[in-house]
Amino acid sequence: MNRKPNTAPLFAYLIVGVGAILMLAPFYFMFVFATHTRAEIFQLPPPIWFGNDFLTNMNILLERAPFWRNLAISLYVAVMGTALTLLFCSIGGYAFAMYEFKYKKALFALVIGTMVFPPFLGMIPTFMIINALHWFDQPRALYIPGAASGFGIFLMRQYISSAISKELLDAARIDGCSEFRIYWNIVLPLIGPALGTLGLVAFVGSWNQLIGPLIVMHSMEMFTAPLALRAIQSPVNTEWGAVMAGTALSVAPLLVMFTFASRRLIEGLTTGAVKR
Repeated sequence: MNRKPNTAPLFAYLIVGVGAILMLAPFYFMFVFATHTRAEIFQLPPPIWFGNDFLTNMNILLERAPFWRNLAISLYVAVMGTALTLLFCSIGGYAFAMYEFKYKKALFALVIGTMVFPPFLGMIPTFMIINALHWFDQPRALYIPGAASGFGIFLMRQYISSAISKELLDAARIDGCSEFRIYWNIVLPLIGPALGTLGLVAFVGSWNQLIGPLIVMHSMEMFTAPLALRAIQSPVNTEWGAVMAGTALSVAPLLVMFTFASRRLIEGLTTGAVKR
């Protein structure tokens, strides 16, 4: 009896391949356009291969903005924001997962409730606080207000609840470990996948933020990379080759971050999906 060939895997691979091409196409053309002049970008058909004008575009970019400084500020803000987010969210998630205290459920509901409101609702209060603290044009105004998030605390709480047993912590207490040492030496090493997931999300979100720097940063020297790229654009005669060159450089740290954290990201997102 002849069986019909199973074409389901082939069809699935085809769908995934087409989807990958559609998602990667903007990145490909971004790098291609970074090596062409403005006139070449807008010609029909547009260029589909790399040109020889990347250095020219970089010179134009550096003439209009201190872009290396802007990149450094973006990196500093993203690293500090990610580190603080991992610290505070892991502590908060650990407390909600492993400790019993008064009003625990109400406080956790309040944390979850912060995820309901859009970030734009906090723009005016944040502006007033930054103004009162005289933090304008200072990087701390970008990473301190977002040092903890409802999503981060929720993610850590869920992961710690499923990955760590209270008996392990009780055994550590019997051995004489302090509460902070239990958190630092036992809990943190066991929640690596969740830390990788949250770290990647926090880094990308901090690196790409535009509204926050637009509100609190006033001088070109203190702009983050996305804000600097927006500032050099004009209604007419924007040097899109220079903008694409700056955008390509801005994407590079994200690609490096994703390369090192992608395995942790997948592990963190799939934990609990399969029963053990």
